[in-house]
Amino acid sequence: MIPDSYLERIETLLASGGRRILGLAGAPGAGKSTLADALVAALPGRAVVVPMDGYHLANVELGRLGRAARKGAEDTFDSAGYVALLRRMREQQPDETIYAPAFRREIEEPIAGAIPVSPDVQLVITEGNYLLLDSGHWADVRGLLDEAWYVDVDPALRQARLVARHIAFGRDEHAARDWVEHTDEPNARLIDSTRPRADLLFQWA
Repeated sequence: MIPDSYLERIETLLASGGRRILGLAGAPGAGKSTLADALVAALPGRAVVVPMDGYHLANVELGRLGRAARKGAEDTFDSAGYVALLRRMREQQPDETIYAPAFRREIEEPIAGAIPVSPDVQLVITEGNYLLLDSGHWADVRGLLDEAWYVDVDPALRQARLVARHIAFGRDEHAARDWVEHTDEPNARLIDSTRPRADLLFQWA
């Protein structure tokens, strides 16, 4: 359950009318998507989730670039495309539906045009690892967010969730733990360094 203080903060954000964009940043396994879904459920008909993960590069392109073994690192996303989508959602026209991409873990690929964003939606919630990164095209993201929250949880629980996630989507336990140690955790350390750029910390109990 989301504490009332966070929902009240969102109502204050929306009180002036118009489109607002809330960013949820945090390390892999921190519970960003869980929080985003809970916020949408608390704001029926008023909010939509547009994950950063829809801008994962396709596996074939990661292979071409030699980055497949680092999938999830900051240079394995189309960061410029993500920034362009945020700008488009800020400037959405009354007669326009914007279609955002989604990421499907069961096939480990992005799917274009999967998330409709109607012009009357008050709040777009975008969640992802690198929303607060201040390098490359990622540096433009923070200025396009009306507010940014850093989502955090106990590191041991976060790592256990990641191992379970990787196993659920096809890796054996050894491969899952290896991926967490050598890919997810280096990314998590970088992401944690961006924490000071957030407006507030959301700490899962």
